[in-house]
Amino acid sequence: MAVTFAATPRTQAAAPPRRGPRRLRRNLTGWAFAGPATVIVVGLSVFPAIWAFFISRAKWNGISPGVPVGWRNYQQLVQDPDMIAATRHTLILTAIFVPGSIALGILIAVALNQKIRLIGFYRTCIFVPYVASAAATGILAGFVFNPQFGAANDILRHLGLPQQQFLESRHQALYIICLILLWGEVGFTTVIYLAALQDIPRELVEAAVVDGASKWKVFRHVTLPELRPVTVFVAVWQTITAMQLFDLVYTTTRGGPLNSTQTIVYYIYELAFQTQRLGYGAAAAYLLFIATLVLSLAVILYGRRRGSEVF
Repeated sequence: MAVTFAATPRTQAAAPPRRGPRRLRRNLTGWAFAGPATVIVVGLSVFPAIWAFFISRAKWNGISPGVPVGWRNYQQLVQDPDMIAATRHTLILTAIFVPGSIALGILIAVALNQKIRLIGFYRTCIFVPYVASAAATGILAGFVFNPQFGAANDILRHLGLPQQQFLESRHQALYIICLILLWGEVGFTTVIYLAALQDIPRELVEAAVVDGASKWKVFRHVTLPELRPVTVFVAVWQTITAMQLFDLVYTTTRGGPLNSTQTIVYYIYELAFQTQRLGYGAAAAYLLFIATLVLSLAVILYGRRRGSEVF
């Protein structure tokens, strides 16, 4: 008896699902959420920057038609004594503020990284000046450093020290503004360094202690090298903050006395909105952008040469 076997049809491989329409729908959904914000960011940053470049190559007061002058505004800025003085003031402020904020941030962060009572309260107190508005900080500082009835001179009086003019002295005002800026910004660097300290592996510290390293050697050879990438970031951020300082100067000295606290941004404000020299002010703003970019790149390249790649 012959047994016949029916040939079973070969099962066809299932066709892969079509991912094209699904991926397109997912991309369209994402752009539907991100698109409006992208348009706003581009409209409020990229377009004004391009427009300001064309304004910087013209003589324009904002009302009458602009007159193209080429690169004349930039050539005049290089020889402008007020611009040179504002640049010198900004560089002095940056040279004092950036290292000072880094050093104070590290020291306070190390102190706040200890296990002590009310540590949360202390951390909050350090960060409060940073979240306060610059206008409020400037107004408060104006009362504190007032030569007649300020709290600073009152303390000096009780200590038997001579009274100072502070913000009304052309030799002291810039350093007082730097001190106020440090008071307002040190909370930011402290929080950054505090987070970095808590991210350092405990095994490294414990191994150094087991090997007989003192607290200072642990801090110098273990903690500081681990904080190097964060230091590069903080240096770049604080450099930009110092070079773009405006609000604190506006609320305290208005560039005085005798333009001794006039920074680059405040000088740009006077050019554009007080003397209506919009083209000249736009050229100064672009020079400030180039200087800030060069300094930031220099700090980043220095950090990479030291083995700290942050950006």
